[in-house]
Amino acid sequence: MLKIEQKIEKSDLLKLYTKGFTEPKDFKIGIEYERVPIHTGSMCSVDYWEEYGIKNLLEKFAHEETWDYITDEKNIIGLKKEHDTLTLEPGSQIEISAKPEKTIFELENKINAINDGLRPLVKKSGIILLDYGVSPYSTHKGIHLIPKRRYKLMARYLWGILSDVMMRETAGIQCCIDFSSEYDAMRKYKLANKLSPFMTAMFANSPIRGGVDTGYKSFRALSWLNTDNDRCGFAGKISEEFSFEDYIDCVLKTPMIFVNKDDNPIYINGDITFEEYINNGWDKYFATIEDYELQANLCFPEVRMRNFIEIRNHDCVGNDLKYSILAIYKGIMYNKEAMSDCEELFKHLQYKDISELRYNVPKNTLNCSTKNGNVGDYAVEIIKIAEKGLRAMGTGEEKFLDPIKELTYNRICPADIIVKNWNGAWNKDLRKLVQYLSKDFCVRK
Repeated sequence: MLKIEQKIEKSDLLKLYTKGFTEPKDFKIGIEYERVPIHTGSMCSVDYWEEYGIKNLLEKFAHEETWDYITDEKNIIGLKKEHDTLTLEPGSQIEISAKPEKTIFELENKINAINDGLRPLVKKSGIILLDYGVSPYSTHKGIHLIPKRRYKLMARYLWGILSDVMMRETAGIQCCIDFSSEYDAMRKYKLANKLSPFMTAMFANSPIRGGVDTGYKSFRALSWLNTDNDRCGFAGKISEEFSFEDYIDCVLKTPMIFVNKDDNPIYINGDITFEEYINNGWDKYFATIEDYELQANLCFPEVRMRNFIEIRNHDCVGNDLKYSILAIYKGIMYNKEAMSDCEELFKHLQYKDISELRYNVPKNTLNCSTKNGNVGDYAVEIIKIAEKGLRAMGTGEEKFLDPIKELTYNRICPADIIVKNWNGAWNKDLRKLVQYLSKDFCVRK
C-alpha cells in the first residue's frame, strides 16, 4: 500500500536551522579537510579500485586504528570513529571531518593524530596526500568516480564545463561556525559571504594543473564558477533583510537532482524544483523533511546554512595555513567588536562588488582592485581584525595567524610561491612541485 506523506510546511523546515541555536560560551569551530592522493612514482591520482588504491588504504586504516566502515551498497566510501569521519570525495580525494571543538589547538591535535595513523600506511602504499587545491597531473578524464551512487547522479546532472574538474580533481578546506540566534546567524552568514572572495584570494593554492601553469592561482575556485550556477555561488543576494526563510526559499527554488527512497536514489534530472515537489509530488513520491535535507545538501553555495554555518571557499593548503583559515573566522565571528569592525571595513562594498570579485580572484588573487583599495589591502585589515578578536579571547590562538600574516603582509598567496618556483628553480619539474607540496605531511614537525 502506497504511503501518502503529510505535506511539509515551511515551519517544519525552519526548525532544521533554529535547532542550531547555541549559547556563545559553548561556541565551537569545525573543519573539513580534503587532500588529493597521488602516486609517488607516476604522480597520477590514486584510483579507488587498484591494488594499493584508496579502498585498500581505508581498509588498512580501519583495521589499524579501529574505525568503522561507511558503505554504499557494500562498497566502502568512508570511515567513522565516534564523531570524526574519514570520507571520500568523488575522485578519491580524502577528507577528514573532525568533530567541532572549542579551540583550534584541539582540532590540530585531532588532525595530527589521524595523520599519524595515515602516514605509515600511505608511505607503504606509495601514496602522497597533497595539501593542494587541484590534482597537479591527472585530469578528470583519467580519474574514476568512487562507487557512490550519489556521485554518479551528480556527475550525470551537473552541467558546467568544469563540473567534472570540481568533482574529480579538486580539494578544499571548509570551516564550520556556530550561531546563537537567527539574527546572529544571518549577521555571520552575510559577513562570511562578504569575506568569501578575500579568503579565496589569500589561500589560493592551485595554479598548476595537468602538469602546466594554468594562468589561474586558484583553478579550484575557477572550477566552482563553472559547475552549476543554479546551486553554486551565493545563496540569495545577502541583503540586509536576509533570513532563514529567505535561505530556505533559495533551496526550494533550486532544481532537484534526485531523492532517496527506500535507500534507492530516484533520478529527477532537474525537471522540477523542490517547491514544485512539495506542492505536486514526483511520480508516486511526496516530499519529506529528509528529502529537503538532501536537497539542501545538494546546493553548493560559497556559504551554506545548516544548523551551523559552513564556509566552503578555500583551496586545500598546508604548512599550518589550514589553521589560519579557522583562526580568521573564529577571531571575527566569535567577537562582537571584531564583527563590527569587519562590517565597517566592507560597508562600501555592495553585492555586485563581492560578486565581481568572486570572478576575478581565481586569476589575480590579492592584486584584484575594488572600492577603496585592492584585495591585498582588505586582506591585511581582515587579519588585523581577526588577531584583535583572538587576543581578546585569551586562548593564545592568534599564533595560528602567523603563517598567513607572513604571506599576506607581503602581498602574496601560496600560489605565488609555487608559480615563482615553477618558472624558476623548479624549471617546470612536476616532481619538485610534489616534493614541495608533500613535505608537511611526509615529515611530522
